[in-house]
Amino acid sequence: MKHPLRLLQAFTLFSAGLFGLFVFMGNLMDYDSNYQFVKHVLSMDDTFEGNALMWRAIDAPWAWTVGYIGIIIAEGAFAALALIGAVKLFLLRDADVARYNAARSWGYAAYALGFAIWFLGFIVVGSEWFAMWQSSTWNGKDTAMGIVTLWAGFAVLLAMNEPERAPAHSA
Repeated sequence: MKHPLRLLQAFTLFSAGLFGLFVFMGNLMDYDSNYQFVKHVLSMDDTFEGNALMWRAIDAPWAWTVGYIGIIIAEGAFAALALIGAVKLFLLRDADVARYNAARSWGYAAYALGFAIWFLGFIVVGSEWFAMWQSSTWNGKDTAMGIVTLWAGFAVLLAMNEPERAPAHSA
């Protein structure tokens, strides 16, 4: 195998893209289930009783819809960036370093967007601003944390370069 690290980079990016595609498709095919999640998180209707943060709650159905559609679009864009990037990385696995490095930008963009969705969106905004962590039913913090951890690890893997090979010695 000529470039095992490059193949691994393409594979992990493809895997992330496939995950994103399934999440995107699930949100479209079972729109109401995940809409209910967004509705309950934004309305903060399942947080601790007497919660002093309730002034943050959003009770407008149009805002729930806009937020959910934004999430769906972002997840679709994540999937597209990752899948396109994975194909490019795979096709350029034997290319020179400059061309291969240029193709990595698709993966960096995907992981940055994934970080924005699952860390900023679900952990920072959902869990902390809207106190999603207080809900026993509508709490996606732990799931989001696992996803963010994967994207961070995959991004580090994507940034790695194969060691230079020593030239073969002739006898």
